[in-house]
Amino acid sequence: MAYTLADDASLLESIQVGDVAAPNRIFMAPLTRSRAQADGTPSDLAAQYYAQRAAAGLIITEATAVSKAANGAYLNTPGNYTDRHQQKWSEIGEAVHAAGGRMFMQLWHVGRMGHPEISGVEPVAPSAIAADVTTHTPSGKKPLPVPRALAVDDIAPIVEQFRRAARRAIDAGLDGVEIHGANGYLLHQFMSDVTNQRTDAYGGSPENRARLTAEIVEAVAAEIGPGRVGLRISPGNAAGGMHDVDQVSAYEVLLNRIAPLDVAYLHVLVDPDAPAFGALRGLWFGPLVLNTGRETDTRFCQLEELAQWGVISAAAVGRAFLANPDLIDRLRVGADLNEPDVATFYAPGPAGYVDYPTLEELAQAQSA
Repeated sequence: MAYTLADDASLLESIQVGDVAAPNRIFMAPLTRSRAQADGTPSDLAAQYYAQRAAAGLIITEATAVSKAANGAYLNTPGNYTDRHQQKWSEIGEAVHAAGGRMFMQLWHVGRMGHPEISGVEPVAPSAIAADVTTHTPSGKKPLPVPRALAVDDIAPIVEQFRRAARRAIDAGLDGVEIHGANGYLLHQFMSDVTNQRTDAYGGSPENRARLTAEIVEAVAAEIGPGRVGLRISPGNAAGGMHDVDQVSAYEVLLNRIAPLDVAYLHVLVDPDAPAFGALRGLWFGPLVLNTGRETDTRFCQLEELAQWGVISAAAVGRAFLANPDLIDRLRVGADLNEPDVATFYAPGPAGYVDYPTLEELAQAQSA
């Protein structure tokens, strides 16, 4: 597949997102790669992997846990809640900056998507409703258990975990953080009118269902500054066994509540033709980053049109960046794109991680 962006393409224009000046509007989407060490410390190859893709307007890291209990959805995913984690992220951030890049760390809590054989602790959620999905554990593929419903007293410590992880990210030298409120994980679970069956201040009405996500965004913005904070949402996304009936109301409340903060950007994972996107787009006046899912990687024409029309500020691209470290260069000249190797998405080691060739490397190999 090849697609050419003209020199004056909107996606190639620079943009200010909060405190970060991005040289283009093609961002690297967060991509779980399952290559961290067993304790959540990023792999020794991670600095090379991210630095290779430093030409992205902004790199958004793979989802990174804010605590031990926040991890556990997949094997070998990273965290940022110990000094060892922070030191490795500092090395990664230094490598990205040395290559001319900018990086936000995506922070998550997996909630009911966690498995005790992975995290070592009981999974938690807004309500004791299991996700009807399976996950790979050290002893094989297993269904997810019924999570423990969080007590009200458990919620403030989770807000604090996000705040502390954000502080660690900034202290490690990264440019900001993205709060992961999407894809069926804890914050999405609270936003949902199906997985959230609470009757207290964190459930029931759209205002209550939006409360936890809003409190986390507010706490993180107060800690590191709103210009260093992004938020990702995915209204209507069925990942993790989510089947929300009301796909708009709680998100409307959320966006209205956090709008005065003037955070760096809102990252929306949604089909731009879906009613939810149209309903929410009119509520957000700051930078809006669109990720259409897997199709994003083959829809540069549509993304460029949306950027030209001012519907989106930037596009987050996943698999195309995974397989093409030099994606921006390839789009400028209309070169064919490397095809991603699905078999190595979550496999250990360098294969399918740091060995995708750039145009320059291919040319050198042909001339050798």
